[in-house]
Amino acid sequence: MGKDVEQTEFTRADRQRFRQKVRQCLDVFARMLAESRFDADRPMAGMEVELNLVDPEGRPSLRNAEVLDEIDDPAFVPELGQFNIEINVPPQRLDPVGLTAFEKKVRDDLNAAEARAARIGAHIAMVGILPTLRREHTAPEALSENPRYRMLDQQVFAARGEDMAIAITGAERLATQAESIGPEAACTSVQFHLQVAPDDFARFWNASQVIAGPQVALGANAPYLFGKQLWAETRIALFEQATDTRPDELKAQGVRPRVWFGDRWITSIFDLFEENVQYFPALLPMCSDEDPTEVLERGDVPRLEELRLHNGTVYRWNRPIYDVVRGRPHVRVENRVLPAGPTVIDVMANGAFYFGLVRALADQDRPVWSRMSFSAAEDNFHAAARNGIDCRVYWPGVGEVPLTELVLRRLLPMAHDGLDAWGVAAEDRDRLLGVIEQRCLTGRNGATWQVSTVRALEEGSSLDRDEALAEMTRRYLELMHANRPVHEWPTP
Repeated sequence: MGKDVEQTEFTRADRQRFRQKVRQCLDVFARMLAESRFDADRPMAGMEVELNLVDPEGRPSLRNAEVLDEIDDPAFVPELGQFNIEINVPPQRLDPVGLTAFEKKVRDDLNAAEARAARIGAHIAMVGILPTLRREHTAPEALSENPRYRMLDQQVFAARGEDMAIAITGAERLATQAESIGPEAACTSVQFHLQVAPDDFARFWNASQVIAGPQVALGANAPYLFGKQLWAETRIALFEQATDTRPDELKAQGVRPRVWFGDRWITSIFDLFEENVQYFPALLPMCSDEDPTEVLERGDVPRLEELRLHNGTVYRWNRPIYDVVRGRPHVRVENRVLPAGPTVIDVMANGAFYFGLVRALADQDRPVWSRMSFSAAEDNFHAAARNGIDCRVYWPGVGEVPLTELVLRRLLPMAHDGLDAWGVAAEDRDRLLGVIEQRCLTGRNGATWQVSTVRALEEGSSLDRDEALAEMTRRYLELMHANRPVHEWPTP
């Protein structure tokens, strides 16, 4: 969720000063882009995985503080809900051993964390939305004990001025109200980070937007929320609604939501930061002591704290990141569209597909986004979230086609070429993209497995929905730890 906060109240003067500092940061960032002051020689990839905690019955365990104390590893940090934690994986180069290093690190760390959490009766679940979650688990008192989360909750509802309405219609219908941003904690995702040169950023961001729909369709793993079967990837709809600061009147006026796909292709990373400053008022108007202009003019690297803090409260599905590591600034794309799970190998297959495909599309002489409207990419994204691997999507030169056909015939070969361009080992390339191929051939991903298993338990074992979800979750955890890809998972 980003940087911790210490301040608990903001004045009008705080907001004015923050706006001025953000704009100053934006000006300094523009100067830095013009002067090419960025680390781009050895591009790195990164990954974050958000996780759920459950008890031995597969139900939420609101004990993240205790679990983190037991794990005692700085790579693991708290997330929004007390049933959430997150693992931050050290960056790697996408070289012959990069994906293997990612996979081994995640697998080893999760195994160690699971063993330590189990000592106090908790277990780790890697899934888009925990199927056994109930409304009471997202109440205000279930938020993690972190001042940032409490302040963010207060500021979102102060801006909105009323309780949050959550309404999602899929196979079933959910309509409820929320008095905190707690439902956002239900959305557990994997975020891939890709460092690029500033001059290349627009191509990689546009390519990421193009493939967001196929990514979600293939990786969907969140069909249940509060006991209801909704979208294949309900996390998309829930996240868009759970942090919406707009009352109905502002929605009717066309004010942009903070969880945002965007509304146009870009030509520079500056476009995105500028839009964030222009369109979105501050939620956490905290100012640092840094004068970014002075820092830049003396030849040092400014941290641009206010711009980064503000950027962290605008939840683009593909978000621009500015960061400074060991005194060198860089920019990267943060790909936020995918759910967590079902297994480490599934997560890494999703990563291989993303890293390979985005590279192949960014390298094209005639980019696909020059032949595709931005609204078509957004329509693909939401169709994929609703219908998952069974959806139909639009692609230039093909028209509207089944997602699996598009992936098998066009996107997988491009992902193959993109991984070659990164220098990924052929063995890892074929093994991980082979998982994506088998998902398409079997029509099975995390969402389809969950739904078919619950249906079988309800019909064949006469369990009610609550019992079926709990039993499905227990089976899911066993298979998750076995690390067999989800297309191989048995159903009752």
